[in-house]
Amino acid sequence: MSAKVLTKAAAKEAKIDIIEDGRGTQAVHDVVVAMRAARRSGSANTKTKAEVDLSGAKPWRQKGTGRARAGYKSSPIWRGGGVVFGPKPRDYSKKISKSVRRLAFRKALSERINAGDVLTIDKFVIPELKTKSFVTLLKKETDARKVLLISDVFDQNTLKSGRNVKPVTLATASDVNTEQLLAFEKILITHIKSRTQLSASFKRKSWT
Repeated sequence: MSAKVLTKAAAKEAKIDIIEDGRGTQAVHDVVVAMRAARRSGSANTKTKAEVDLSGAKPWRQKGTGRARAGYKSSPIWRGGGVVFGPKPRDYSKKISKSVRRLAFRKALSERINAGDVLTIDKFVIPELKTKSFVTLLKKETDARKVLLISDVFDQNTLKSGRNVKPVTLATASDVNTEQLLAFEKILITHIKSRTQLSASFKRKSWT
């Protein structure tokens, strides 16, 4: 196995900001909740008694029938009538400041590094467009089933060979987010040959 564990000392030498105190836990929670909320479609919709396409005529006369009085067929207490306080299309997204997003990303990365779940490798290249070759090479680097593979850029053979391996996700360093750092058993960083590149890979315009 050529992949090496990224230790805390090595991360500090690479100028990766490791959070060693207790701060950042709430930021991670807030960011993950916000990311999941943003994926909600918010398209649930029900009709009120005013929107139901039913006759507005009075079902029967007010008195003399022995039945309860009724004014309209779209009443919410009747089958086919309107819905009271039902869901309407809405936006579930939450606003999170950039400073909180940055703190959450640093905290998540720090925890994974402290746990020994971040591995580094010089290169991860598939010479042929073949999923079996991708799986074989990945098993040589780590025994984990769910792996997040991070690189500056992926060649087409590697990208297409790995996209059908469902427990594995390929992400560029500029696109990886806080939720992804927490969702996988191991994080494999590749195509980063120097300490400067390793640090620069996680310094992006938007940390989410």
